[in-house]
Amino acid sequence: MRRLPVYLVLDTSGSMYGEPIEAVKNGVQTLISTLRSDPYALETVFISIITFNTNAQQVTSLTELASFQQPTIDAGGCTALGGALELLAQKIDAEVTKTTAEQKGDWKPLVFLMTDGEPTDDITHGLAEFRKRKTGMVVACAAGTGANTNTLKQITENVVSLDTADSATIKAFFKWVSASISTSSINLEKGEGETSDMSELPPPPPEVNIVV
Repeated sequence: MRRLPVYLVLDTSGSMYGEPIEAVKNGVQTLISTLRSDPYALETVFISIITFNTNAQQVTSLTELASFQQPTIDAGGCTALGGALELLAQKIDAEVTKTTAEQKGDWKPLVFLMTDGEPTDDITHGLAEFRKRKTGMVVACAAGTGANTNTLKQITENVVSLDTADSATIKAFFKWVSASISTSSINLEKGEGETSDMSELPPPPPEVNIVV
């Protein structure tokens, strides 16, 4: 079976403490339960969660939806975005099955990254490593006014922003991510190929602004 790997890369720095981090936890729960009710997603989607604060860590390795357990996510510390990109590159190498002459590998991974601030480390090395990996759709989200969309544009051209990092807005973002993953898995099932462009995703809700 060809899996559709999905990596959620989430900022858990100190500025996310309180309402934003609770909203992220709820958002992840909603995302999983929504995808579990989608037969296409249930068959193909595997989810991994990488969080980053002072360091980056993978709190959930690539897991099928049916056996996904909600990880512990706490906020505190700095914003090691470069470290998160480097770890993401390593995990893609380790977890995603490559296509060879003998077998079809997994689909190219989808990446949804969310941050509410400026990176506190140098992202150059991590970004270079990440760019060497083959990925499908990469969406970066600037949650609130503290995040720099120009930094995110270095990672991907698909950047969205949230005016605030409150629970309603973050919930809307995760619902849109769920819908985007579902759409991607349905397209694969129908043989329409991999999602590569924002225009192929469901239109984002009013809380989610596309940054051009």
